[in-house]
Amino acid sequence: MTTPESVITHVTIAAEAAAGKLGTNIVAFDVSQQLTITDVFLIISARNERQVGAVVDAVEEQLIKQVQLKPVRREGDRENRWVLLDYIDFVVHVQRTEERSLYNLERLWKDCPQIPLDVHEVLVPQDDEEQ
Repeated sequence: MTTPESVITHVTIAAEAAAGKLGTNIVAFDVSQQLTITDVFLIISARNERQVGAVVDAVEEQLIKQVQLKPVRREGDRENRWVLLDYIDFVVHVQRTEERSLYNLERLWKDCPQIPLDVHEVLVPQDDEEQ
């Protein structure tokens, strides 16, 4: 991997913030060998639109609080189905579970090394398990 350690630290902060707001299936790919515009893609799932918003807000808040880092761009539809935070060296994708399955970014970047993240996700019951 050619991704600088500082970027991995920032991605880990973002992943921990996401997990704290019940973000799931958190994965990071080192795309530095494939793209010149960024080093890492961090992909996070959220169960619904409200949770997507909460995860995005938490990621932004923690990166500002811990390392004074703000995104240079924030994109996404108004319905919070998929929000992208661009921090230049890394990009955070927060997607509803349905969009994550549909677009399957992991398939696109499967040839890139996965960055190990020591993040403890909270187990969230699936919709069919909720009562």
